[in-house]
Amino acid sequence: MSSSLPWEEFPELSREPARLPRHVAFVMDGNGRWARQRGLARSEGHRRGKDSVRAVVDTALELGIPYLTLFVFSNENWHRPGPEVRFLMQLVHRYLMTETKRLMKRGIRLTAVGDTARLPPEVGRVLEQAIAATAGNHRMTVALALSYGGRQDIIGAVRQIAQSVAEGALTVDQIDEQLLKGHLATAGLPDPDLLIRTSGEQRISNFFLYELAYTELYFTETLWPDFREREFMAALSDYQARERRFGALDGNGANHRLRAAN
Repeated sequence: MSSSLPWEEFPELSREPARLPRHVAFVMDGNGRWARQRGLARSEGHRRGKDSVRAVVDTALELGIPYLTLFVFSNENWHRPGPEVRFLMQLVHRYLMTETKRLMKRGIRLTAVGDTARLPPEVGRVLEQAIAATAGNHRMTVALALSYGGRQDIIGAVRQIAQSVAEGALTVDQIDEQLLKGHLATAGLPDPDLLIRTSGEQRISNFFLYELAYTELYFTETLWPDFREREFMAALSDYQARERRFGALDGNGANHRLRAAN
């Protein structure tokens, strides 16, 4: 099968699985700024961002990256103006309705992290249907972070653990990193190897606070609606040029050992 990716521009980029991130997370920022620069409504920026979602999913699938997380809607985004929130929810609904067949055809499993109970009923319903329909797919997993907040997720996990201790089902000595991880919304997902944030902002915005402990961070000035295969490959090339130490002196050896353990 011929590749649609611009490999000639990135001869240094390796497709070896050990050199590619296992899990890439995206903070998709800059939709409103993209629209404002063009004299368009903010909603048009959000709408155009859907094409970037398709581009990064297809690129990750072709490269063999098994996990992708997209920060779609944060817990704090509920405080945005009502019309914008409603439009974003409609956009999520439309994406799930139109993309589920495409995900099935490509063997992609869909999942979600966050307080999805807060989603409008029609969005929650179609989300559940998409997750159920794709549950048997194994080529790749795409996680949508919806109504998600890192601090809120950690607090929720701590409350669950505290309740188990109070009921006598768990002792304090049994609490460790794996136990906490198992109570987070991201249980079952490996921690991201690479976080990409678009639009030039250099912060993580309450996203995956526990999971990003040793994640490589990549910030680009490109606005999300302009982020395509070429920009993704540039980020991956930058990632492969880094030495991941994980606190150890032998960066290459530590990287190999820890990646293999994930």
